[in-house]
Order: sequence, then structure tokens, then C-alpha cells
Amino acid sequence: MSAHLRTLLLGTAQAVRTAVLDHARAGLPRHVQGDSPGGDAQFDIDAVAEDAVWKHLTEHAPEPVAVYTEDNILRTTGPDPRHVLLIDPIDGTRPASAGLEMATVSIAAAPLTDDPTLADVCAAHLLELKSGKRLYADDTLAAPLEWHGYDWTLPRLSRTTSIDRMFWSLEFNGHPMRLMTDAYAHLVDASANTGGIFLFNSATFSISRIITGQLDAYVDIGNRVLRDHPATESDFRRVGRGNILHLFPYDIAAAVYLARRAGVVVTDAYGESLGPTPLLAVDPEAQRSCVAASTPELHQALLDTIRW
Repeated sequence: MSAHLRTLLLGTAQAVRTAVLDHARAGLPRHVQGDSPGGDAQFDIDAVAEDAVWKHLTEHAPEPVAVYTEDNILRTTGPDPRHVLLIDPIDGTRPASAGLEMATVSIAAAPLTDDPTLADVCAAHLLELKSGKRLYADDTLAAPLEWHGYDWTLPRLSRTTSIDRMFWSLEFNGHPMRLMTDAYAHLVDASANTGGIFLFNSATFSISRIITGQLDAYVDIGNRVLRDHPATESDFRRVGRGNILHLFPYDIAAAVYLARRAGVVVTDAYGESLGPTPLLAVDPEAQRSCVAASTPELHQALLDTIRW
């Protein structure tokens, strides 16, 4: 892994953070500007972040790179790029728009081939927008992770194995509430008092909290519910304003790479590897579910206990 690529990932994320914080200080009212190619609502802050990504890469990439982002899909900074950067400039747009902490810049790098997959990711970086804390790793790093800004050594995985004691987060954006409560309301009931349940609206923030030991698990099961029960498609499209809004590859590429290096058990909701997930696609077939947990026992308990 080229040191230049590491510098580029860290510098790009920092450029986004600077632009987003400057935008926040301006105190402009937030509003939806349109939809991403995948169909998710895009806020004004997303446009600020996308512009910062492209400006930094075109000015600082030491060699051409392909760039795949939420709003602009695939572009290149020059001819014959060797790597593709899969970037979600703000994973957690709604928390970021509200000035909350649960948002990150997510960047994964992979060799550019005809059909790259999540298994091809060779470097990843997550930068927390509000705090500036960061996680980084690549295939050449001897330690599982490189980190900055945390008060303890990472990774720091919990040893939680039981549903009733788990601190966990789940996803509702684009997910019909009735279907989700049918699937795991009993898990909420079991864990809300003796554990903790959170909704962060950011897959990368949620998964990274398992790495930091603050959470035990993260669950996003919408895509499995749809695949198991195709008749629910109209429900998913209703809450997605006509679109299917499950985990896109750019949502999870960086977080899954870092989590696996940290020892987190992370699969789709069938318990299968996320490795074959195509990186450069946003259609419903390329979208995924995710179950991540700090221990194998808790991961299996979630797969066994959710009411599919």
C-alpha cells in the first residue's frame, strides 16, 4: 500500500470535515436538494461534502484515482487509475445536519478492476465529523488499526453474549416501522432497560462503536426482510418515496473492513460474508443487510432470535 494513498484518504476526509464545519458555522437552514442516484434524499450539507471531496482529490491525488461517491457515482481524476476510492462524504447526513455527533466521512480504497467487491478493499478510513476522531487501516498495517483521538486503546470489543444485556443500534431510514417491529420488537423489549438501544442513522458510526467498545451490536435487516418476503416491496418503496433504501456498498465498505480487522463478527442478515458485495453499484440487487456483534455468541443469538 502506497503511503501516498494513506495520505490521500486522511487528507480527503479532513477536507470534508473542514468544509462541513464551515458550512455549519454559517448557520444556513437545512433543506433537501434532491435525490442521490440510489434514491436517498440529499441535503444541502451533502453537496458541500461532495464538492470538498472532488476539489481535494483533483488538487492533491499524486496519481489518477477513480472516485465513487453517493451523489456522483463513478468519476476519475485522470486516465488509467489503479485504485478506486469508495466514498460516502457524510454517512449520517441527518445527525450532521442537526449538529449531532453521529456522522462520519467514510472512505474505502480497492484496486480498480472490472468488478471490484467488498473483499477487494485494501484500505479504509473513518473520520468523525464533529469530534475529529479517526480510524484507519490498510493491508500493510501490522496492528489491526491506527486510531487518533480516543481515550483508550483500540480495538476494545465488549464480551457481551446475551440479548438482554446488549447495547445495540438499529436502522429505520427506508424501513417500514411495522415490519421492523414485527421482526425485533421483542429484542427491544428485552434489552431497552437492562441494556440499551440506539438509533444513529449512520451505519459506519454504529459499526465503529462496536470497535470502540461503546456498543455490542448493530442490526440492519431490511434487505433480508425484502428478499425473504418480496410482497413487502410496496411497503419499502412507500417509505423510500418510490425507492428501495437499504445498505448501499458505499455505506459499509470502510466500516466492514475496519470491523473485521478489529475482530468484530460482521455478516449480512443471513450470516453470510459481505465480501462478494459489488462495490460499484446502487441498484436494489447490490444492496445488503448487516448484523455485526462484538462476540460470536451474540451474533448468533441475533440471527437465531430475530423473527424473520
